[in-house]
Formats: sequence, C-alpha cells, structure tokens
Amino acid sequence: MDFGRSFYSNEFLYLAGPLVFYPRGREQLLAMRRRAEALGFRVSLPNDNDLKLDHADIRKNADSIFENCAGSINASTAILSDLECFRGAEPDGGTVFEIGMAYARGLRCYAYSRDMREAVQKVQGSVLKDAKVFDRDGRLFPYPDLPYSPCIVGSSKLVEGDLDDCLRVLMQDIDQERKFAAKRQTPGQDLSAGITVNKSENPLIYLAGQDRYDDGALPVYERAKDLCRQYGFEATSPMDAAPGVAGLVSEDPLTIAYHRFDHWQQHVRNCDILLADLNDFHGWEPNSDVAFEAGMAWQLGKKCFGFMRSTAPMISRIPHYGEAAEYRDQYGNDVENFNYPINLMFASSMPIVEGGWEQAIAQAARAYQK
Repeated sequence: MDFGRSFYSNEFLYLAGPLVFYPRGREQLLAMRRRAEALGFRVSLPNDNDLKLDHADIRKNADSIFENCAGSINASTAILSDLECFRGAEPDGGTVFEIGMAYARGLRCYAYSRDMREAVQKVQGSVLKDAKVFDRDGRLFPYPDLPYSPCIVGSSKLVEGDLDDCLRVLMQDIDQERKFAAKRQTPGQDLSAGITVNKSENPLIYLAGQDRYDDGALPVYERAKDLCRQYGFEATSPMDAAPGVAGLVSEDPLTIAYHRFDHWQQHVRNCDILLADLNDFHGWEPNSDVAFEAGMAWQLGKKCFGFMRSTAPMISRIPHYGEAAEYRDQYGNDVENFNYPINLMFASSMPIVEGGWEQAIAQAARAYQK
C-alpha cells in the first residue's frame, strides 16, 4: 500500500485571478498554492518564475509576464479562475482571456466566486423602463439571468464559494472519472473542436464585438463586413449562425447561454483573424465574451487585433491615488503601469489601435499583407 500516493498528482492547476493586483495578494496566492499542493495537486501561478522586469521599455516587462502566463497555462491540465468582480461588475478581463486560452487547449475549466447572483443584481446603474431592464449604457441588459457572460458559463464549471470549494468539486469530479474508467463505453465525440467552414482564398475575420448585445447590432456588423470586403476579407459576426451548430429554441437561460457560447466559439475556430472590441463594459474591464474569445483565438494561433476608443495608458485612463499609494484604484487594486491601454494579457498578445471597426480592419489589412 502506497500511503503517500495522491490520485490528484496528475493534475497541474493554473490558479487564475486578479489577486496579484490586491494588497498582500501575492501572499494570498502562495497560501492558495500550499492548500492545493497539500491535497496532492501540482500548481502553477501567474507570477511563477524569476522574470527580467528591468527593461527600459516597460512594455517589454508586461510582455515577459504574458509569456510566463502563457507558458504556465500550456504546462497545466486545469484552470481554476477567481471571478470576483473587478473594477466594476465584470470579472478581471485578463483572467477571462486566460480561461479562453485554457479552453482552447482542452484544459479542465473551473471558476469560482462568492457571488453567483444573476448579473442584473450585481451591475449598478440599471434602470427599469416599460417592463424591461436597461444597463447604464442604455442597451437592453445583456444576460440578466446569468451570473456571468455566456462564454464563461458555457466554458467553465461554476462553483459558488472560494478556492477550497472549487478544489472540492474538482476532486469529486476526478473521483467520478476514476470510477468511470471501468466502463466499456467511450465518451461521445466532441464535435466542437474542428473547423466547420470551407476555407477560401480570402481570409475570414471574426468581428468579436460587444455590439452583439445592442439592439442596433445588425447594421453595425453589416457595415463592418462591407469594410472587410473592401480590403479583401470575408467576415462573420456573433449575430451570424455558425456552420455545424444547430439552431435552438429554448426558454431556459442556461441552455441559451451554452448555445450562444457554442456558436461563438465555433466562429473563433473557423476564423483566420479576430478583431476584438476591448472598450470598457460595465466598469473598467472589457466585455467577458470578447475577452474569452480573444484568449481562445490567440491560443489557437489566430491573428488577433484589438481596438479601443482611447489607447491612453491605463495609468492615465483609470483613476487612482497616485505613485505614493502604488497607483491603487478606489477598490485598492493596482492599476497596471506598463504604458499599455489595457491589461497585459490583451496588450502583449495583439496590437491595439485607437478608434473603431474601420481602424481595426485597416490595421489588420496592413499587418496581414506584410
């Protein structure tokens, strides 16, 4: 009898979340690592490894951190993500980007939060008008009956609680799999992993926008598609059906969420280029579906480009208490100071242009033709 054996030692966990931005967050991360390792897991953290962070160009410091995160995810078998609200009602965009990367690699995706209430209860500034709820930007409230965006709900097993609760659910799932190893049947084939379009001479762009939740989304995407054609691209949007993903009629919000996730992730698999709208959404973070799709696309080797209304550095874009207070925002979180306009997971993985769809499409055309 091997009393020291752990049935969880084959799992290499990547612990994702915004703790690195919190006061004493690094100490908390180390404590979380020790907890998981005590249960027999191997663990990877976003801040693992000694990194060279003394570049004269501080953007290269961010790029080094990104490369370390990407390498750690590539060495992992599961991601456990902290979805606590960050700089607003949305989770940390960099964390959601990492979930997209992990999903693209086929890792186990788990996510946890102490607040699994429906989004409509968490987003401040919503208004009720004519028996409909609108968010503070005036759009019909997106995914009001879900705790998080469809791409998070569809890709990850959601656990209410903290890391310990998430670890407990993961261990229960692993134990169930150990029992099922005796079954003669094999699991059904996963049809979500392939490309379902016939490739043409023209590169296919996926327009990964938060416009998908706007009433006037269709004409916005049609204009963007026209621009793409002028540059010699084909284009598809989140509003379009995805080949291979059947239509769905349901009143169940979870069923609808998974269906949306499924056809959006299929668009990401099918495209050659992803254009990401990285503007703020319900706070100081990008839309979570866009963040997920960007991470997934990067991991799959797609060419990625982003755009924002303002590409001013985060340090000048997000209010904070100044250098004496370590550039902490009103929530006590660090504001990144890498001369990038957004979290390094996005800024270190793709060029980001100031403007909208037109500028992003032109940028992609210039880069793609080189």
